Amino acid sequence: MSDKQAKGIYITQFDLKRLRELIKSAKPVDRDRKHLNDLEDELSRAKLVDPKDVPEDVITMNSKFSLEDLDSGERMTFALSFPADADPEEGSISVLAPIGTAVIGYRVGDTIEWEVPAGKRRFRVRKLLYQPEAAGDYNL
Repeated sequence: MSDKQAKGIYITQFDLKRLRELIKSAKPVDRDRKHLNDLEDELSRAKLVDPKDVPEDVITMNSKFSLEDLDSGERMTFALSFPADADPEEGSISVLAPIGTAVIGYRVGDTIEWEVPAGKRRFRVRKLLYQPEAAGDYNL
């Protein structure tokens, strides 16, 4: 059982609605549905919360956060975006990218593990630099 399954993750009602719409619209045109299925699995396990009640240390859509690679010690900063807004060169990753699907709903201090072609990667959520809900931006 992964850390995420054991602890559970949080998703706001607003994010859940938009992510389900994204999955529904992408499935007919996307040949590689694994990432969509992975995201659906994450959403099905999530605890649904009102945007005003989401804990301030949870990665939600449009959050900016810092990760630490537990094997190399490398630190990196990302913003979690919808696919149309993603720009990896600017540090904005899509929720449909493997790392994007992996981090949604995680909290500061949580460890994230996921498979990549080179093997398993392990990261810790170090810091949440911006969360829309904590900033009062409920409809980003």
